Amino acid sequence: MQTLLRGGRVINPAEGFDGTADVLVTDGTICAVGPGLDTPPDATVIDVTGLIIGPGFIDLHSHVHSIAGHRLQAMDGVTTALDLEAGLMPIERAYAEAAAAGRPLHFGFSASWCGARAQVLADIAPDARIESVLAVLGNPRWQRSSSPRELAAWLSLLEGELAGGALGIGVLMGYAPATEPAEFLAVARLAAKAGVPTFTHVRELVEVDPATSVDGSAEIAIAAAETGAAMHHCHVNSTSGRHVDRVLGTLEESQRAGSRVTVEAYPYGAGSTAVGAAFIAPERLRLKGLGPSSVIMVETGERIADEARLRYLRAQDPGAPCLLEFLDEGKPRDLELMRQALAYPDAVVASDAMPVFWPNGDHDSTLWPLPPGGTTHPRTAGTFAKALRLMVRESGAWTWAEAFRRCSFLPARILDDVAPAARAKGHLSVGADADIVVLDPATVTDTATYVDPTRPSRGVRYLYVAGQPVVTDGVLRADALPGRPLRGESR
Repeated sequence: MQTLLRGGRVINPAEGFDGTADVLVTDGTICAVGPGLDTPPDATVIDVTGLIIGPGFIDLHSHVHSIAGHRLQAMDGVTTALDLEAGLMPIERAYAEAAAAGRPLHFGFSASWCGARAQVLADIAPDARIESVLAVLGNPRWQRSSSPRELAAWLSLLEGELAGGALGIGVLMGYAPATEPAEFLAVARLAAKAGVPTFTHVRELVEVDPATSVDGSAEIAIAAAETGAAMHHCHVNSTSGRHVDRVLGTLEESQRAGSRVTVEAYPYGAGSTAVGAAFIAPERLRLKGLGPSSVIMVETGERIADEARLRYLRAQDPGAPCLLEFLDEGKPRDLELMRQALAYPDAVVASDAMPVFWPNGDHDSTLWPLPPGGTTHPRTAGTFAKALRLMVRESGAWTWAEAFRRCSFLPARILDDVAPAARAKGHLSVGADADIVVLDPATVTDTATYVDPTRPSRGVRYLYVAGQPVVTDGVLRADALPGRPLRGESR
């Protein structure tokens, strides 16, 4: 099967190319790029004059393990959606179940630090489901520090997951913030030995909790320096809040010293997690200058009235999804803090996309458009289009070439060592995977809101995953499930 994209503005961040050209795709691979390419017999020719052709976006931080979630992300320009912050366990089951169900986008998972600890410390067997991950987050049994025997046991589980093809180690440190820092160093040493990255939701900052055993962001820098591990700081905007200036300074100093520290951010002033999470506790919210009214339950839309109600919900259903407002996007200073995280040199865009929940209990749907009533965080549907709107169209902080570097090229490079197959992604060079987004630079934008969070983004005109069309002329193809696993090399 051959497709010729004719006459678009091609952006290839690997080669610094930005100009008018054609792109020829053959059987899932880019086989030619240049102006005036000859049309092969039987090729499908698509005129994309006035549109931008770039490598599909690679999301390192997506929890939407569903057809429904992948379709929303496809309309946002994503071709590869990976869960690397939380991960899933057991890894073989996670990959097998995703492949059996089919996925519109490429998929992959890290080894789950939370899952391994829960199995050893709380005797909770992971089942490779994100709903189970959410349910366990508020359980204190796995959040304590480990004995030497327990530490060795769950590190061994992580080693086994890496041997099974996990794309690194996902560390939800923010959900067990009282654990001994020595345990995090042990994880970093394992990652360095195996040659894989870590993807960490950091523990509290010292400004928020002066009693913390170590500042969350500084811990990343310390571990990277001491072990040589490649360490990725997840959603720096949400864990830093109004202290993002200091945090970015800490990370910049670490990078200047030669540590392998990378950073991601998303363009929203509210996060989403399970209401039982440690940092949603009333006393933790107060440390952040927040209160119960900053918490909104996803499935009901309830804004929490007081501490008593919050404590009740945390006890009743700790896995229930909620939103946490940490910045007010309506305030210029807060909006600037959000943009500052995105503008940080080489920061990549990552969504932290959440599952879609329906009132009848469903977490997936094969229908398109999606059935009404689905709830989630708007970042599931709109992260990349919103980043383009804010940083390219409205502020001019990024060129289009820089946008593709941060949304496609740099995320793939974080995975080059652990998954050599990633080297064929994030660029439009000859021989690269034909994971391609074609967008309208004048109209691309997010439409999802906190009130209506499953509205698809606009402006993605074509999307190809492994050379197969998933979006055609702005319309999602409900029959397209071309996603393939991206796995790490056995370690």
